[in-house]
Amino acid sequence: MRVAIVHERLDVVGGAEKVILALHDLYPDAPIFTSFVDYDNLSPAFKEMDIRTSYMQKLPKFIKRRSDKLLPLYMLAFQDFDLADFDVVISSSYVGAKSILTRSETCHICYCYTPMRFAWDMYHISMRNDHSRMMKWGIRLLLHYFRLWDVQTTNNVDFFIAISETVRQRIRKHYRRESAVIFPPVETERFRVSQNIDDYYIVVSRLVPYKRIDLAVEACTKLNRKLLVIGTGRSEQKLMEKAGPSVKFLGWQSDETVAKYLSNARALLFPGEEDFGILPLEAQAAGTPVIAYGKGGVKETVVAGKTGNFFYAQTAESLAEAIVQFESFDFDRMEISEHAHNFDESQFRERMDVYIQRCYSQFQASQQTSAPVELNSMDELRMEIDSHIPVHGK
Repeated sequence: MRVAIVHERLDVVGGAEKVILALHDLYPDAPIFTSFVDYDNLSPAFKEMDIRTSYMQKLPKFIKRRSDKLLPLYMLAFQDFDLADFDVVISSSYVGAKSILTRSETCHICYCYTPMRFAWDMYHISMRNDHSRMMKWGIRLLLHYFRLWDVQTTNNVDFFIAISETVRQRIRKHYRRESAVIFPPVETERFRVSQNIDDYYIVVSRLVPYKRIDLAVEACTKLNRKLLVIGTGRSEQKLMEKAGPSVKFLGWQSDETVAKYLSNARALLFPGEEDFGILPLEAQAAGTPVIAYGKGGVKETVVAGKTGNFFYAQTAESLAEAIVQFESFDFDRMEISEHAHNFDESQFRERMDVYIQRCYSQFQASQQTSAPVELNSMDELRMEIDSHIPVHGK
């Protein structure tokens, strides 16, 4: 089985890039096709891979840094790749990677992080921005076109895999397609449970508006609770202006330092809404409880009263109430860590391997009989995969 992997872009290390590392472990001979790559911002392992880029690789760096503005270029870049030599193509997609064109004899499996949030679930939030009336009309037209394109390119995909139940529901809603759920890989073995818990809460994040770090800063300032903020971003100065003396900004820190701070914290504060959220699981792998906004993928990974608790109004007041409530709980840090190990990267590789093999077998059978893939048999496989997903820590 000749496999190719397609990914949006490789210019930063995040959860999606860790998926690529895990897929490469599964299929070490598979080339990786991507819009562009910046090895300076990646782990050394990527330099050993067969990475093939699009015409976007030749764009100046200052343009590629504005990746949020490059969707029209992505729409063309992925359709230029010639994937005729492969039996299976795995696209790792949150915008354009699923738009690749494959032959009728090639099985295309999309690992979907989410349908484009800015064009679907976050559309009305996008329209609330302070734009001129003419600018808003232009944005409306663009997002309408992007939605049409996003749905049309789902026809290029034979099988979908969602990163969470939250994303599976979006795929069903926006694409009218079914999908299996396979959680992204989490490097749980990097973390150790500490017996020396310090008196601080922690935030680890890019400091950008949608992460809602402002809620953590305001809540801890109001309660006079010590908060360590790790990360950088364009909202950093505004957050510092809101912060009281109990809030400390530590900037960027190495993975090893972050792991140590997580292990020793009272709790991780996670005030944003994410499609999955690897960081809460990393905190739990370290035995650290999580106080999170109760919406999105975190509902599938944090067990209320057992590995953390939730707040349900995305306000500083609601988070402050959750912190006070949290301080009356008694958590078993070893139990929290054991829960997180259900999401270890080894589980990801095992489930992906099983699902990809079965998808390809079903696809081949449909090719030989000139019949569509049997949806019932794929539903059974989705149920088989789902049965191995941890639910509420069990």
